[in-house]
Amino acid sequence: MITTVVFDLDDTLYDEIDYCKSGFSAVSEYLSDSQPGVASEQIFEAFWRQFNTGNRAKVFNTALEELQIPYDERFIRELVRIYREHLPKITLPGDSEQILQILSAQYSLALLTDGFLPGQKLKVQALKIEKFFKCIVYTEELGRQHWKPSPVGFEKILTTLKKKAENVVYIADNEKKDFIGPNKLGLKTIQLLRNKRIHTATSDDEIARANIRISDICEIPAILLKI
Repeated sequence: MITTVVFDLDDTLYDEIDYCKSGFSAVSEYLSDSQPGVASEQIFEAFWRQFNTGNRAKVFNTALEELQIPYDERFIRELVRIYREHLPKITLPGDSEQILQILSAQYSLALLTDGFLPGQKLKVQALKIEKFFKCIVYTEELGRQHWKPSPVGFEKILTTLKKKAENVVYIADNEKKDFIGPNKLGLKTIQLLRNKRIHTATSDDEIARANIRISDICEIPAILLKI
């Protein structure tokens, strides 16, 4: 019997692309203030163009070159800091909020998320979801070596909540990293395929695949009853 549901955050409870837009907007406003004659809208459009071409690692570098704004690595690090530390303008989708309300009345809920602090904590704060969870694990606090696919974050949740792996379900989106750890520990796994998800790559490794795939978060309560 399932007693506990563990959620991933990005592209599971909300669309991560909304966070990306919020971050690029924050950096655009910062740059516009320091670069007379360059509008924040123009800077944002350059960032967004690079992001949508798949240039996820060097968005700032290539966009600044396009805009003819001089930079060095220290300047790039400052832009990255602003992106990660801005208070994101994101909201929890109505269906996610409804499901969290329903499930929190029936199961113990936990949240496990990778990513740089304080960015992940600021996302949780902006989405106003902390109240739903009995345990929140930010894997960055465990050490970057314990980001997924490491099982350490899941082990911490099992220990904290005093739960057995066979009674726990993990719901996430990214087949390349999300399900390896919980599958090895014996948790049940569900992959939620949101329409706007950023990470769409698949894996040939059986241990990386979720037990169940769904496309609508509202399917979760019925599925939990069947597991």
